[in-house]
Order: sequence, then structure tokens, then C-alpha cells
Amino acid sequence: MRTVRILGAPTDYGAARRGVDMGPSAIRYAGLAEHLGRADVDCEDGGDLPVARVEERDADADLLPGRAKYVREVRDVAGRLADRVESTLDAGATPLVLGGDHSVAIGSLVGTSRDADVGVLWFDAHGDFNTPETTPSGNVHGMSLAAALGLGAFADLDWATAPGLDPENVVLIGLRDLDPGEREAIRESPVTAFTMTDVDRRGITEVLAAAVETATDGVDDVHVSLDLDWLDPTVAPGVGTPVRGGVTYREAHAAMETVAREVPLRSLELVEVNPILDRRNETAELAVELAASAFGKQIL
Repeated sequence: MRTVRILGAPTDYGAARRGVDMGPSAIRYAGLAEHLGRADVDCEDGGDLPVARVEERDADADLLPGRAKYVREVRDVAGRLADRVESTLDAGATPLVLGGDHSVAIGSLVGTSRDADVGVLWFDAHGDFNTPETTPSGNVHGMSLAAALGLGAFADLDWATAPGLDPENVVLIGLRDLDPGEREAIRESPVTAFTMTDVDRRGITEVLAAAVETATDGVDDVHVSLDLDWLDPTVAPGVGTPVRGGVTYREAHAAMETVAREVPLRSLELVEVNPILDRRNETAELAVELAASAFGKQIL
């Protein structure tokens, strides 16, 4: 039986809207442990990282060239989360990180790749491929993948760059909202990107088959990052940066079922659930269902 350890990272330092720091609590309240149990998973709750409120911090600390809000706080959370992810793996458990905004992926990726070569499946409406030099907003949740790949101002920063991550094993799935700078960066990068147009034309099953083949090529295991704004906002309304035209409920489950069947899953994160913007905790409940599918829950 697989053991999964829940690690909460209740941050909103990287986001433009408040409330996403309550995501870990909302996901737990939606029955995460019970759903994982139905997937034949032994679930441990490692609790939440202590995180100071945004009001107690300075958004504009000048640590990097360009724009990056709350970068000192993001660095602190990333370092502590990376250690928790690493120690979870050392204990033989699978880390399940609950965000918080998507800047927490920096810590997840650094921690999961310290002792292994990892591929990444990045399910997101956005590329998160901005750097402090290209970002129009300064919000670090739009830079997390670029940071883990050591791009721009993040180059050679131990707290940001994931050591066992090769861009050729990184696959972005379901893109539909990119800033000009990150669009160009993705085009020039060795990463593989599938837009929603690709999903429309080829279908989620064919896209996932190609994505899995790329992400698993020559690696030890795979990290899966699931931003709930990947789904259409009619299905997942409780997110900070909704974009129309996302995947459907069944497409999302089909993708996670493929992860369970075909991916050597090393770590998983669920991010950007914002209960303030949600309807009756609907998005958190969906996050729980998708996590259970990723860990092997089946209809029959």
C-alpha cells in the first residue's frame, strides 16, 4: 500500500488575490483523507507550514533584478517546503503538497529532485514561465516553473532551481493564457507545451499519452503539478485567475486516471484553490476527487 503524506503550504505571497492561503484547509475539509483511503492509500497528515500573513511583510524587497513581489517570503517557504518534501520521500512516503498559490511549486520541485532525476507534468491554464525580467505583474505564482528551471534572475539560486530537473522532461498541458514574454520563452525552451487547441484537436487521451512519454523518458519518477484553474471555471469556479475554455470534469479525471496507470508518481501538488471565490467548496471537492484519481481510485 502506498503511503501519502499531506503537506500544507498555506501561502498567498505569489498571488494577486487574497484567499488562496485557505486552500489547504478547504481541501482537507472536502474529505481528502477519506477519498485517498478509497484509493487504497494510507494517508498521513503532516500539517501546514507556519506562514506569516501578507500584511506583516514587505512586498517590494529588492532581492532580484526586475519585479518579484514577496520574493523573500517565497524563498523562505520554498526552502522549508523543499526540506519537508525531501524528508517525506526519505521516509518512503509520497508527498502531496496542498497550496496555497502556485509559487509553492518551487519548493516542491526542489525537494523532489534533490536525489532523483524527475520529469514534470504541469496541468495549468498558464505557463508560469515568466521571470522577474518579463513579468507584467511581479506575482511569483506566474514564475514558479521558470524558477525551478533556473531561468532569468533565478539562475544559480539554490533555493529556486530544481537540481534533478531537465527541461526536456517538462510538459505543460492545457495552456490558454500566456504573457508575451513567457510565450516567447516557452517557444525557445526545450520544454514541451500542449495548448487547449491541442487538446481540442487531439483529445485529452492522445495528448496525455504524448506527454507521459516525454516526461518519463530517462527519469526516475515524475512530479505532477495540478493548478485547479486548468479546468474550465464553470467546473472549478474557486480559483484566483480563472480562464474560460479549460478542460471538462471528465477530461480532468481521464488525465489523472492516466497518471495513476502510466506515471511513476513521485510527488503531487494541488494549488490555487480559493474558497473565498468558490461555490459551496465545489473546487476543493473537485481537487480531492482528482487527487484520488491520480492515486488510483477507479469506478470499477
